[in-house]
Amino acid sequence: MKTFENRVAVITGAASGLGRAFADQAATLKMKLVLADLRDDALQATVADFRAQGVEVAGMACDVGKGEQVEALAKFAIERFGAVHCLFNNAGVGSGGLVWESTVKDWEWVLNVNLWGVIHGVRVFTPLMLEAAAKDPDYEAHIVNVSSVAGLISPHLLGTYNVSKHAVVALSESLYHDLSKTEPRVHASVLCPAFTPTGISQSFKTRPDELKNDAAPSASMMACQAMIEKAVSSGKLTAVDVAQITFQAIRDEQFYIFTHPKFMPLVKARLEDIAELRNPRDLFGMKG
Repeated sequence: MKTFENRVAVITGAASGLGRAFADQAATLKMKLVLADLRDDALQATVADFRAQGVEVAGMACDVGKGEQVEALAKFAIERFGAVHCLFNNAGVGSGGLVWESTVKDWEWVLNVNLWGVIHGVRVFTPLMLEAAAKDPDYEAHIVNVSSVAGLISPHLLGTYNVSKHAVVALSESLYHDLSKTEPRVHASVLCPAFTPTGISQSFKTRPDELKNDAAPSASMMACQAMIEKAVSSGKLTAVDVAQITFQAIRDEQFYIFTHPKFMPLVKARLEDIAELRNPRDLFGMKG
């Protein structure tokens, strides 16, 4: 996809972090924006900010884990702008601890947002894109599913998060293959960033009341939270950097978007373990 001006971008988790950076980059490229976020107050402030800049923008509060809300978002986007050209399935949360200590509510919360949000985005928006492509020979579209380096390796204490992000990689690869054999003008990518200063370490603040645990967090959960906060805050690559890399990948029709190359040796080591049928190594404990 080479042309962005006057095209329409739908972005989930758009009020902060990577979502806001995607929106800023899209606005710079003169795209029209449909922004979604669970936090309606933050979303409306973001929409107002873009409108003050003269951007054509619309916003809708959306819980991406609920299919009917993603369906309503798609309807809203089509009614407002007539088409969708870029979809960023970006909304995400972070949680962890020893994997056996994660509760059913922990799993439901993380998978609802990180995995089901992407599933619903793909399920709802892809048919709209295919329909548009069938009607317009000049139509192009691109779907970006946000995973993580944790979708390619499996760090200690991040079991629920790892599972959700590995599943997004598998979903995205499946989407890529299916689209390539169905409609090559609709493209897909999976974004796998590492530590980037965003608000994901504070995502527990938006956890729905019905999915909050009654018991206090375990020692491993608290250790994981501290680890995430330290890692995310120390990230050298900003959300703006990641957004710029992502839009270049869209131009280049690049599927795997890997923003932190220093982690690639860990990914290769994991794949070597699989190929050699070795037990998984502690990749972060490897020397050299």
